[in-house]
Amino acid sequence: MKLDALILAVVTVALLAGCGASKEDDIRQWLVEQRNQTRPRVKPIPAPKQFVPEQYTNATAIEPFSNQKLTQALSRDSAQLASNGALVAPELARRKEPLEAFPLDGMALVGSLVKAGQPVALLKVENLLYQVKPGNYLGLNYGKVTKITETEVTIREIVQDAVGEWVERVATLQLQEKSK
Repeated sequence: MKLDALILAVVTVALLAGCGASKEDDIRQWLVEQRNQTRPRVKPIPAPKQFVPEQYTNATAIEPFSNQKLTQALSRDSAQLASNGALVAPELARRKEPLEAFPLDGMALVGSLVKAGQPVALLKVENLLYQVKPGNYLGLNYGKVTKITETEVTIREIVQDAVGEWVERVATLQLQEKSK
C-alpha cells in the first residue's frame, strides 16, 4: 500500500508541476510585442503619367483604313500578279507528274543512259528507281528537266523571291557515288 501511495504522490506532483506558468506564455507575449512594434516599409506607388493624345497630322494623306487605300493596294497587287502570273500560269494549268510530290533534296541521281537516242537519268526516290527525260517535271517548285549529262541533271525551277515575285532559277542533281 505504501508503494501505491508513493506512486500516487509522484503522479500528483508531476501534474501540479505541469499546471504552473510555462515558457510558452512568455514566448507568446514576446511575439505579440514584436508584431505590434514592427511596421512594414512600403514604398509609395508613383502617380500614373498623364496621357496626352497626339493630333493626326496626315489629314491630307489617304486614311490607312479607307476603301481608296485598299483599292490602290489591290490594283498594285493585281498588276504585279499579271506580270508574274505569265511565268507560273502554264505550270498551274498542267497535270502534275509523280515526282513533283517529292523535294529535290530527297532525290538522288544514281545513273544515266541513252535510250532511243535520248538521254535518260535514273533517280532514286524513297528506295524506288525512276527514269527521267528532258521535259519531265520533278520537285516541289515546278522543276522541269532541261539537260541530262552523265554526271548531272539540270532543272529549271520557278520560285517566289523575297518580294513575292515569281522568278526562274537553275538547280542540279549531281551523280551520287555509292559509299563503301
